[in-house]
This record gives sequence, C-alpha cells and structure tokens, in this order.
Amino acid sequence: MRTWWIALTVALTGLNAPLSIVVFPGPAAAQGFAGVDPYTNQLVERVSIRILNPSPDSALNSRVQEQVRTLLGLFPGDRFSEEQFAFQLSQVRRIKDVASTDYEVQFGTRNGLEIVVDVTLGEVPAEGRGLAFGGDFPTIYDKNGTYVRFKLDLLSLYYANNNAWYGRPDAMLAGNPLVQGTPSGAGWDQWVEAYAHYGVYGITPINSQTYLYGGLSAITAGSFGQELFTDKTRTFTGIEDAYVGIVGGSTDARGNRLTYNLSVGRQRFTLADGFLIANTAANGEERAALQANARWASDFLALGQVAYNDTKFELFYLDPDELPAIDSETTYFGANFETKPIEGLTLGASYVTSPKSNFSYFSPVGGIAGTREGLQVYDARLSYSPNPPGQQGPFFGAEYAVQRNKNFDMDARAGWVEAGYSWPQAKWSPTLSYRLSRFSGDEPTTSTYERWDPMLSGGNGQQWVQGANHFKLVQDSNVVAHRIQASFRPSPKVEIVPQLWAFYADQENNIGGNPALSFLNGTEYGFEANVTAKWFVNRNTYVHGHLAYTVPGGATKAALGGDAKNWLSAMVFIRYAF
Repeated sequence: MRTWWIALTVALTGLNAPLSIVVFPGPAAAQGFAGVDPYTNQLVERVSIRILNPSPDSALNSRVQEQVRTLLGLFPGDRFSEEQFAFQLSQVRRIKDVASTDYEVQFGTRNGLEIVVDVTLGEVPAEGRGLAFGGDFPTIYDKNGTYVRFKLDLLSLYYANNNAWYGRPDAMLAGNPLVQGTPSGAGWDQWVEAYAHYGVYGITPINSQTYLYGGLSAITAGSFGQELFTDKTRTFTGIEDAYVGIVGGSTDARGNRLTYNLSVGRQRFTLADGFLIANTAANGEERAALQANARWASDFLALGQVAYNDTKFELFYLDPDELPAIDSETTYFGANFETKPIEGLTLGASYVTSPKSNFSYFSPVGGIAGTREGLQVYDARLSYSPNPPGQQGPFFGAEYAVQRNKNFDMDARAGWVEAGYSWPQAKWSPTLSYRLSRFSGDEPTTSTYERWDPMLSGGNGQQWVQGANHFKLVQDSNVVAHRIQASFRPSPKVEIVPQLWAFYADQENNIGGNPALSFLNGTEYGFEANVTAKWFVNRNTYVHGHLAYTVPGGATKAALGGDAKNWLSAMVFIRYAF
C-alpha cells in the first residue's frame, strides 16, 4: 500500500509558548511490496509468434503469423496487461486455420518481458469454445468474437522482519493511525498473508472494428501474525474491478494502425512507469494484505486513449481508493503523450492536476503551507536503447518533473537519470545499471514550498519502491537515492536482481515525512542491500522472494538518539492465476 503519515510537533519560536501540532492529514504508512503481479504494466521487450505444428505451406505459416501479430496489437515498448492480452488472444482464435492459442512469459534482457505466443493450426470448432460448449475452464464462452472468461488469482505470502523500524517503532510509528495493537519492532517478527481475486471478464463485438468489454471481480484477503503495524488477525472481502469500455481500431493498406480505448469504472491505472501514478488503491489496516498489495483498482477511473502506430495520447480522471481511516478525498486529472520518433527512443510528457484534495503540506515554521488541491505537475521523460533487445549494448533513461500549485507558492522538483549495459548473449545474460534520483525537500529559509509530493508513485522494487525496507521509512520525497542494480537470467524464466542503495536527505528539514525524522542533523538516511529472485514456473504459477538488509545512516541514528538497529527482512510468495 502506498501511504505515509504525518505526526508533526513543531516548537514555534517568537511566541510566548511553544505550539504543539499533531495532524494525520492523508495517505500514510508503508508501501506493500507491490511485486506480486509480475505482468501488469511491465515493459514488453519482444513478442514472438511460434507455430507449434507448422504447415508444409510456408506461405500459409507466414500469413497466419502476420495475422496473429496484427490482431494481437502488442509490440515492443508497450505495457503488458494480462486481461487485455486475453481479450486479444480471443480475437486471434477467430483466424481461419488457427485451432488454438497459448502463451508464455519470459524475462527480458533489460528488466522487461518477452511474450511468446504459441499457435496450433487446425480447424476452428464451429460450435465455439468454453464451458458453454463443453470445453475447458476458465473460458466460459468463446464464439463469433464474444469471449467471456472466469479469473482466479490466488496468492500466499510469508514475510519476516528482524528489528523492523530499526527496532524503534515507538519513535517511527508515534501517532500513526494505522497502528492497532502491537506493531513489529526489535527482534524477529513474522506473519502470513493470502488473498483470492476472482471475477468474470468479457468482450463482444459491436461491429467488425469495435468491441464492448468489461470486468467485475472481488478480492478476499487475510493477514495473520505480527505485521508491521499490528498483531491483529484480519480478513476482508470487497469489490475490486467493476468497469466497462469500448475498444476499436483499424489498419490501413500500408500497415498504419489506429486504435482507441474508452473505459470507466473501478479499475487499475499506471501512468508510464509509475514515477507519478502507480498505486491507485491502498492495502493494509482493515483490508489486510499489506505486503501482498492485493488491491490496485481505483474508486473510479475515466480513461480515454488514442494511438496511431507508435504515438499514444491519453486523458484520465482518477479517484484513488484510499483507506477510509486516512482518506484525503484526493482526485487527479491528467494527460499523457508518448511517441517513438526513431527505433529504440521513446519520448513522453505528462500533465497532472488535483482538482480536489484535503491533503495538507506543512511549513517548517508551523502551520499549513497549502493543500494538494490545485497541484499542477509537468513531467518529461525519455528512454533510449540504441541496440534492439537480444543484442549487447547500452541503455539510458531520464525523467524530470516540476510541481506547482495555483493556490499558493510551490516549486518542487524531482527527476532521475539512469545508464546501463546488457550482455544478453553471455552466460546468465547479465545487465548492470546505475540510477540517480532526487526528490526535493523544503528549504526552510525560503517562502516557497519546495517539498516534492510523491502522489501515487510506486510500482515494484525495480521501479519506484526505492528499497524494500527503506521505502517504508522514507518515501519518494526529500530524498536523493543512488541505486546500483544488476540482473541475471540463469534461464529465460528465472531472474535474480541484486541492488545496492545509498539514501540521503535533500534538506535537513524533513517536516512532512516520518515524524521521528522531522529535524535532521546531517543528510545520511541509510544504506540497503537487497536481492530478489523471480521464477515463472509456468504461465499460471509464479514464485518470488527477497532478502533485504538496511543500515541506518548517521542522520537517522542521531534522530533516534543513537539507538537504531540494522533491519533485515525476508519474503517469499507463490501466486497461481488463470
């Protein structure tokens, strides 16, 4: 879950007596691991079409492969959606001579995915496919372009900490409204989480080029044991997806593709790679499944997308699903543009504003500097890989964003640069990269508010969850983070990702962050080493685990009175989905 709290005590000078202010204005606490869904929004590096029983007629094989590729509409540089891909495969099965389809997911050479589509040639069943025709689960109905399927996603997770919160939950969680009972702290604590995500999704043609689609699902989740914020056992069931949409498009004689997608309802949304918006629902507290991050669907999303070949434009209105106890009633409206002017180069720009919010920003001299309502965010980004996936070579990325507010003087900045190199043909296909990111803090000597608002940033541990443990203490605000990351692929379905982190405060004034770290003497937050292992056992089964060791820096130790222990965490989960 993506939240933080503010519990702030400010002693105001120049008054007859100090003023104590304790406030809990909005989303707050620790990020769930957010890596339990290994597919959604991951960058697609390569799409391969494989005919399992090729015809002696090579022209037929080539025709079928081209038709499959066109109907899938999934290309390198796209973001993967499991539900959308299932719909696209249902259209592929309408191709003459295609009897059945399947696919598998592999790890790419640059932290993305490779999708391999298997096609079996044969006669198309005239009566249709699915349970309605005596076929196999989970397809319910598949005929004449109408496709309805049942979804089931099961996950079981084990998590353990030694000296969570540096062994100082008394300071690090002081005033946190999510604490119920006894939180994790000094010594060894462990718990288990589980959830089941189940529902029905379908698509049907309106005409030859336009389709109506939708989904309805629920999640039942539970947490048992000594969790980060509580030792209370909890179970919870709630609606997850509930949306409808229209999608369509066409391809002209020259191969130019025009597509559009309009949808409304409860659904998940990620803007680009999650630097600004990824975690559109909160987990934990009464909803359980804090680290499993079971829920992603916003309370409401209206989304319009239009794409012409490699250029995409989208508009969105988003109301995230925040925890009731700390609901800031924030909404967002935004626009996003992405294009690929040359092979290997992707450019993007976004604008996001918050038309409504009760979330407050706090001044270092006391009082409220302003609220999130009126926030205006301008973002530009690029990624560049001069060599195509599968070939040895460098890759680069960068992003820069500015936050203003139409209701008060705000000027916050954030950005990152990354450079890396991959050796896909070498043993274990190693990749090595370095990333520097900065999220501004508030300079107390100026009247301008400069602390970066992380909004709904997140994703997974290779995106904007910066440090498996450290992110729970210092989220993406008032922080400068150095990351060295490697990845190794012992096989196409196994990936090992070690990371080294160094975290520093941008400003010693940290009001608005963890209350124990509101005033720093120095900028050294801490250091972390972690390693993540991922295994696609098959398309339905995924295993994931991590170890993380975090050491408090000098500024953190001083803020905690010198009593701060090193933090070790371990996690493993198994996910089964169809």
